Amino acid sequence: MPKYHFQKVEKKWQIIWQKNKIFEANDISKKPKLYILDMFPYPSGAGLHVGHLRGYTISDVIAKKKIMEGYNVLHPMGWDAFGLPAENYAIKTGIHPQITTQRAIKNIKGQLIRSGLGYDWQREINTSKPDYYKFTQWVFLKLFQANLAYKKLAPVNFCSCCKTVLAREQVIDEKCERCSSEVEKRELEQWFFKITDYAERLLKDLDKIDWPENIKVMQRNWIGKSEGTVIKFQILNFNLQIEVFTTRVDTIFGCTYLVLAPEHPIIENLKSHILNFKSVEKYIKEAKKKTEIERLAEDKEKTGIKLEGIFAENPINGKKIPVFVGDYILIDYATGAVMGVPAHDQRDFIFAKKQNLEILEVIKPKTGNSPFPERAFEEDGILINSGPFSGLDSQRAREEIAKYLEKRNLGKKAVYYKLRDWCISRQRYWGAPIPIVYCSKCGQVPVPEKDLPVILPKIKDFLPTGEGKSPLAKVKNFVKTKCPKCKGIAERETDTMDTFVCSSWYYFRYTDPKNEKEFASRKKIEKWLPVDLYIGGAEHAVMHLLYARFLTKVLYDLGYINFDEPFLKLFNQGTIYYKGAKMSKSKGNVVSPEYIFEKYGADTMRLYELFMGPADQATEWQDKGVVGCYRFLQKVWKLQEKLKAQKSKVKIESQNLKLLHKTIKKVTEDIENFRFNTAISSLMILVNEIEKGKQIDKKFFENLVKLLAPMAPHLAEELWQKLGHKNSIFKEKWPKWDEKLAKEEMITLVIQVNGKVRDKIEVEASISKEKAERLAISREKIKKWIKGKEIKKVVFIPGKLINFVI
Repeated sequence: MPKYHFQKVEKKWQIIWQKNKIFEANDISKKPKLYILDMFPYPSGAGLHVGHLRGYTISDVIAKKKIMEGYNVLHPMGWDAFGLPAENYAIKTGIHPQITTQRAIKNIKGQLIRSGLGYDWQREINTSKPDYYKFTQWVFLKLFQANLAYKKLAPVNFCSCCKTVLAREQVIDEKCERCSSEVEKRELEQWFFKITDYAERLLKDLDKIDWPENIKVMQRNWIGKSEGTVIKFQILNFNLQIEVFTTRVDTIFGCTYLVLAPEHPIIENLKSHILNFKSVEKYIKEAKKKTEIERLAEDKEKTGIKLEGIFAENPINGKKIPVFVGDYILIDYATGAVMGVPAHDQRDFIFAKKQNLEILEVIKPKTGNSPFPERAFEEDGILINSGPFSGLDSQRAREEIAKYLEKRNLGKKAVYYKLRDWCISRQRYWGAPIPIVYCSKCGQVPVPEKDLPVILPKIKDFLPTGEGKSPLAKVKNFVKTKCPKCKGIAERETDTMDTFVCSSWYYFRYTDPKNEKEFASRKKIEKWLPVDLYIGGAEHAVMHLLYARFLTKVLYDLGYINFDEPFLKLFNQGTIYYKGAKMSKSKGNVVSPEYIFEKYGADTMRLYELFMGPADQATEWQDKGVVGCYRFLQKVWKLQEKLKAQKSKVKIESQNLKLLHKTIKKVTEDIENFRFNTAISSLMILVNEIEKGKQIDKKFFENLVKLLAPMAPHLAEELWQKLGHKNSIFKEKWPKWDEKLAKEEMITLVIQVNGKVRDKIEVEASISKEKAERLAISREKIKKWIKGKEIKKVVFIPGKLINFVI
């Protein structure tokens, strides 16, 4: 049997698939639809490495299997082509981003095709093309018309290296998430989307979608809902009040000072009465230079300056208390003022000690001893030293004190969110122009829909200015225009949109990518959307994934769509590491897919991407693992010899028939549950068994090839053709198993804790250690022996016992 020449075979089938449109979705098919989507790549740099291809391979396996199961699968691909990644690469190379982006797209598309990925290339989109960003601008206009887009002077995060404003979500540990440069604070006129109007729905609707819990937690924390009370503190000797928001109104009797944000407007009203105003002014000036993250850092000591001569009155007990300004208070969260309760907040405790302020204990633990006065007691408890509310537990006290304050017009219940409006202005060239015109007579005027797109001009000097203005501001024939309303002289907005605006709606465009009149027809949207399965990195939790949910809800409210969540199920693939670090070109630790294509073939790469570990977990790339997968595929190829040796009908041994049906069941269920590594393991076991025999039944072999097809499509197609079939294997039906034959043999598994038998359970003979451990821990008889204890070791003897060492 000649060796499997993968290079020739893979190229052959890639051409056939495209020519015969094997993986194209059908808009009018009556088959059940399934929309499987990958997060589309930035076409910047030299292309993809094998780490990028893991998620794409996962989605492709599922799509191919679902096609064989009779689904009409939409599995598209496109390019997130605008924005900093593409533009920074163009600046680095000195070549216009239009040229570098097209080169990168050509290269990456070639890599995806060579990987055997079955995308519907008829639906390919490019966010930097006018036929796409026309509708990105349309999206902006819809938000503007709905009063969800506005421009204001605001303190913003500015990256001096990228020379542009960043959204809050794009700042990681005070650094630009793209270039890792320090971020500074600037005041600029910027465009914002009012995502805060949707905070509650974005939070509540997380319960409707099948997403990883860690992503939901990240979004919940980012939205940051706080329920509490706004309390009015009267400033003594002035007809002014400071409103303070707290979630712990039960501690109000322990409030001994107030802290204002440096930007709080009341400071301006009081400045002539603040005895140390020059020092306060200097402190405020320094505070405003700091980024939000720097000001809120948990490990940072609270700083503040007292407003000498200014005092407030605690409304609950009439106590006179000092007022401070502190840089850890933000003006755009809640009321921009907080009450200091040092006995029941550790950072307040440290601040009060430093400033020599009064510390009043007003909450005692329900049981046990309080850590006070050594440190603050921060939990709920029983009120003490709290007048008529003493003796109440914290929860009841919060209700009663809130009622007391509200009745006297001194407070009211309130809800606040940490979420901030989305800053979408970018002072860069490579982005969708914002469709707004400024007229001295008419003010801000939206560009009429009939005049879209506002074309991004091709300019030679596309370098960012760093002066808070886009390079477009220097292009006179772009800036100078006529007002759409009065036809007078006007100027265009020169900022471009954040690339996340482009990607907040791209999943709609795949359903109708050539539509020139609307972003997508309602009929096609209702045919395909919402997305059934979305696959991509967890790093987009509070950026792209949040923005896409927001935009979908806006379009739902405006009546363009009939659903309000874009992605029903989300899967995050694990990161691939190499030589101890995440693959990165800057670290020089990437593995090129081209190298694998040439030496081992695309099917080997695909198989190893799936086999290297659980799909949702980080794992290390091992070159020897690649070789193992290559050998396995060669072994499958050689099984043809056993078909050629066949002279009469082959009798299938009962144990092999059982193994086949168990394998069909396992591979089917494992792919469905993203357990690709164990699906491949079961195929390896099956191949090893049938390799032992002299002959192989044709139907038996056909089922094996079908099971392998989604994971190693080129090899499967070639074998299928050699078996005498003319149609693509992906036109065939997915194998079905016989329940009787697939039924596992059962054993009695003994469950021990520290070597002593505590329970027994009937399980399948082939049960894995992981499954046995899960089942054992869930047993009521075992729970009582391990509750609250650390399991130091788990001993598993297949077919016999599992022992927990605690």
